[in-house]
Amino acid sequence: MGFYQSHVVPCLTHLAMSQKQLTPFRQHVAGSAEGRVLEIGVGSGLNFPFYGRGVSSVIGLEPSPSLLHRARSRASSAPVPVSLLDASAEAIPLDDHSVDTVVTTWTLCTIPDSAHALAEVRRVLKPSGRLLFVEHGRAPEPSVARWQDRLDPLWSRLAGGCHLNRKMDDLVTGAGFRIEQLQHARLPGPRTHTFLYEGSARPA
Repeated sequence: MGFYQSHVVPCLTHLAMSQKQLTPFRQHVAGSAEGRVLEIGVGSGLNFPFYGRGVSSVIGLEPSPSLLHRARSRASSAPVPVSLLDASAEAIPLDDHSVDTVVTTWTLCTIPDSAHALAEVRRVLKPSGRLLFVEHGRAPEPSVARWQDRLDPLWSRLAGGCHLNRKMDDLVTGAGFRIEQLQHARLPGPRTHTFLYEGSARPA
């Protein structure tokens, strides 16, 4: 891994994910979690303040050492116990059916094999558990989606593997989940980058 990917991209990721306009989505998604929580792609720990009293503990997975270092500094002041693992969602080091909630915020766009990661999420979730997510992805307008397809190869190289054109609801249902709630929103900014999927799903 070169200097750009190991040092520049994590810094840019932290800055991009720290935007205030993302805070309400973090509050809603993390605030809805319950029990033993697994957060995949924990990044620099920006969700930690929003976990509520219904959460017994949070396990944060993050493959970037630089972002994991930032997350450790936030974990000590989190309102719930947090443990951090240097690991990828494509190989979650937890037992089957061992967590109550999985949280993912702007993460599935970046995981190289997102389908395999979601299969791992389904494996570690209890049968009654929930996947809570907010992600950006493929826009519903055909003209915007075509531009997402055109830009994606270059963007993914510049943005540490982030993809613009993944249709998140299809990824979730394709991995064996039943979506129980789904809302869309659009943030200010380029229409190719700002269409959001926010929802919850359970193992089918």
